[in-house]
Amino acid sequence: MGDLILNLDLAPPGRRGRARSGNPKHERFVRRRRALERRGALKPKQLPVAPPPGGGSRKKPGKRGGRRKAAARGGGAESPVCIRLNPGHEANGPASPPQQRGGGGSAGSKAPEVPAKPRRAAQGEQRAPSHPTRPRKLVAIDCEMVGTGPGGRTSALARCSIVSEGGDVLYDQYVRPTAPVVDYRTRWSGIRRQHLVNAVPFGKAQREILRILAGKIVVGHAICNDFKALKYFHPKALTRDTSKIPLLNRKGGFPEHVAISLKRLTKELLHKDIQVGKSGHSSVEDARATMELYKVVEVEWEQHLMLNPEKE
Repeated sequence: MGDLILNLDLAPPGRRGRARSGNPKHERFVRRRRALERRGALKPKQLPVAPPPGGGSRKKPGKRGGRRKAAARGGGAESPVCIRLNPGHEANGPASPPQQRGGGGSAGSKAPEVPAKPRRAAQGEQRAPSHPTRPRKLVAIDCEMVGTGPGGRTSALARCSIVSEGGDVLYDQYVRPTAPVVDYRTRWSGIRRQHLVNAVPFGKAQREILRILAGKIVVGHAICNDFKALKYFHPKALTRDTSKIPLLNRKGGFPEHVAISLKRLTKELLHKDIQVGKSGHSSVEDARATMELYKVVEVEWEQHLMLNPEKE
């Protein structure tokens, strides 16, 4: 009788046909990943993508799915484990198809963009018009000048006073001009030689004054002369010149488009006498009178500016 040769496979049924990767480093990685998946320590985006329900081929992971690539290369035997673990990581309900999970992931990535609309609204508020009824603080300014240059015909700042809306003095200093004084103009300015001996240098005074005026509505009478002496131009939208407000002239019974002196307007509308005597003007007194005159027509004048910003 001939020899009978039997070809028997004694391997357990569940392990039949399984190919070993032969890479110890990869096997350690797979074991660690399984442990993390069982503990639920992986983020949803780190989980491998399950194949579509129809049994189609699995989509290739993107560049950011390096870990999913490594798991996919571990062999086909790993995919059933991933399928069983995916439902356990869905905190809000049963597992959804891969397409829905991908959509949810993109929606989650856009979550930080929700507050973008309030930020755009805030930027719009910053670009609001500069003509609200009372946009910023009010200050009134008045300057006294002396004469420099040939014949003393060049006006130079020698005193500056700034008062608040309530008349409080915010700044009042004598200022030493950069050029020698030829004419003190004491009859009008009230400035004498002794006032300028320890006066503030012009550069320092200018910085201090402009810091106070910044961002405020500045009221003055013939204020262009004050700004010229300061070598400064305040934004026109934030400047109120009481010598060019027709409402004031109308209330005082003067022609609307004629520049009336501060002394006459104050006498007629406020019933006060200023700039009296021979000792010269007081810049604090003039600044306070200017603020009071502006407040007489403030509401009407601001409404006019709101309706006619292009004419200012």
